[in-house]
Amino acid sequence: MEKFKVLRLNENLLRVLQEEGFTEPTEVQEKAIPLALEGKDILASSATGSGKTLAYGASIIETSVKGKGVQALILTPTRELAEQVSQNLRKFSKLHRLTVTEVYGGVALGPQIQRIQRSEIIVGTPGRILDHLNRRSLDISRIRTLVLDEADRMLDMGFIDDLKRIIERCPKHRQTMLFSATISRDIERIANNYMNNPIRIDINNQVDPSKLRQVYYDVPQQIKFSLLVNFLRNEQTNLVMVFCNTKRNVDFLAENLKMHNIDALAIHGGFSQNKRSETMIRFHSGKAKVLICTDVAARGLDIKNVSHVYNYDIPKTSTDYIHRIGRTARAGKDGIAVSLLCSRDYDNFQRVKSDRSLNITREDAPKVEILQINPQKREFGRNFRDRNSGRGFQHGHRWNH
Repeated sequence: MEKFKVLRLNENLLRVLQEEGFTEPTEVQEKAIPLALEGKDILASSATGSGKTLAYGASIIETSVKGKGVQALILTPTRELAEQVSQNLRKFSKLHRLTVTEVYGGVALGPQIQRIQRSEIIVGTPGRILDHLNRRSLDISRIRTLVLDEADRMLDMGFIDDLKRIIERCPKHRQTMLFSATISRDIERIANNYMNNPIRIDINNQVDPSKLRQVYYDVPQQIKFSLLVNFLRNEQTNLVMVFCNTKRNVDFLAENLKMHNIDALAIHGGFSQNKRSETMIRFHSGKAKVLICTDVAARGLDIKNVSHVYNYDIPKTSTDYIHRIGRTARAGKDGIAVSLLCSRDYDNFQRVKSDRSLNITREDAPKVEILQINPQKREFGRNFRDRNSGRGFQHGHRWNH
């Protein structure tokens, strides 16, 4: 705890951290907390799981006063991240007796409005926050701190105009902290337009490259599902995340894996909030070890003990690929990222492979029995004949077997 004491945190927060088993700060906490306590604006590149909630939450907790209205607003891209951030802030602030409320769509407005009126800290998604502002059920005219968490994903999801409207309604004299896995030109533009001389913090990737093995298998379309089942049945794993590019493929995989006695959970934006929350509780508890997800649904979920990441669909960019594989090989543990290619994935994979920082090696697929697939649950792309099934991918171009 000595390193936390050096950061000048107050006794109540230090006591909570000790009770929760925190021993020393992460890199982003060590760099951001002193600046945040000084009231500086912060622009930080920091991935999910790096401890950024405490990095920005410590100063919010220490400067917020019970009963003085909403004093901090934290914007997140997804409902899951809003819930996760709120839970952590409640835990950290329990001795300060602050009220933290999460605000997102898909649930009734009435109860949210009642909780907002009793809150000092609001955590929410841009669309629902803007809805409350337009209804005048949320007053942010006196907030001291604005946080944009996972800012790059909010831009990816099309929230840029909502963000601007919200920021412009905040007091000009405030502290702004922006956290993003990557600092793009759009992120820099927001910083230039809406932040006051922000101090830049760059945090090293949480993934240990020496602990992460990246491989790909190039197979005909009709073998792809069977190969995944073979790996899930035979590999020694902890928790497993399987990524798809579409909600349709998430549903396809989950249903067909269950048909072959693999207890897989699905999560994507088409599910109700209650179902998504129940799914994550089951996965975190280890009752089911396989989670099938889209990038948007998985973003912001801090999941520990992931040993394997499978790309059932190849993402469109190397940035999304890096986000996916960053779920494993953490905290000194080994991890493996497996990409399953067929002909429809070649264009995406070529873009991913163009990032020379990635070391993805080709491996020969084991022989597998072709398994039956539920005809009512076909994946996107299975409706056309795989005309390139006799061709493969290597080093950015196709070759004949």
